[in-house]
Parts: sequence; structure tokens; C-alpha cells
Amino acid sequence: MGCDKARLLVDGHPLAERLAGLLTGVATPVVEVGPGVTGLAAAREELPGSGPLAAVAAGWEALCGAGAPRAALVLACDLPLVSEKALRLLAAWPGDASVVPVVDGRPQPLCARWSATALARARAQLARDPSLRPFCAAADTVLVDVEVWGRGVEAREFHDVDCPGDLDELGLKWQPGPAGPNLGVVR
Repeated sequence: MGCDKARLLVDGHPLAERLAGLLTGVATPVVEVGPGVTGLAAAREELPGSGPLAAVAAGWEALCGAGAPRAALVLACDLPLVSEKALRLLAAWPGDASVVPVVDGRPQPLCARWSATALARARAQLARDPSLRPFCAAADTVLVDVEVWGRGVEAREFHDVDCPGDLDELGLKWQPGPAGPNLGVVR
């Protein structure tokens, strides 16, 4: 991308701040994994930039420290179109299982609700394999095709941005954000 995605200005606003605002409208407490660019409580991975599972584990440990050992929403900082409605549907999904949207046959574990059971396994899983794939295949995970939701949530809300062309393809006005330290957040 050429710049820190969390600080990327999309339609004039830092992407991470927009997403933090959506999350605080749906869940509490909310923790940013990174150096704290949003003003939320921040947690850091043991090795910043060590991948999504390390970020999930650090976030879970921070939530447990805040007395919130229950299911949690996980949201990457590079989803510029995700809506509060999508987050509310994930948060309110019946049952205690993890809920992972599926778009075009691909699970979206970085915009999902992870069960407390799955999150408690994150640190041990990280020692074996830094991938989120085993969590998507776990027996306590409900994979839900976004088309099945049929509640005004569009598949494009789950499209992440990895390069400037991705933002252009989504029709967004953007510019690099201010320089800052490299964040240990999902890239």
C-alpha cells in the first residue's frame, strides 16, 4: 500500500478511526491492536507485525484483562466498506459459536465473531501454526455465506484493501495518511 493502512485517509477520514467508531457502536469494551492511533485502549503483539493470529491473541488477552472473557468481534483495519449493520448481525448471531462470513467461497476471519473458546486457543495455536485457517474449520465455527444473510449486508463490505488499485476499484477517494510508526495490526 505504501503507507500504514490504519492511518490511510478514506473519504478524508483515517480508516482505523472510522472502524473504531463502528465497533464502539456495537461492542464494549473495544481494543485496538497496535500503538493506539484511534484513541481506544491499545494492546500490542509480542512481536509487532507478526500476523493476524498474533494480533487476535493480543486483543483477546487485553479483553480478558478488562474482564470480558466472552465472544468478541474481530475486525481488520483494511475493510473500508464494512457497515455497522454487518457488525451488529455478527454480534447478535444466535448461539455461542464463532461466526465467520463467507464471500465468494472464502471465509473472512478478520471480520467475524470469535467464540471465547476459539479465542482462548489463539495463543496455543500461534505456537503451532500462525494461520487462522484452523479456526475457520473448527467444529464450533459457523460459516455463513453473506448471500444467505439477505439483510442488507453486501459482499463488498468484506473486501479488504491491499493496494491502491483495491481502493480505486471500490470507488473510494483516498490518500496516504500521516506517517507514523509501523502498526502491529492486521495488514
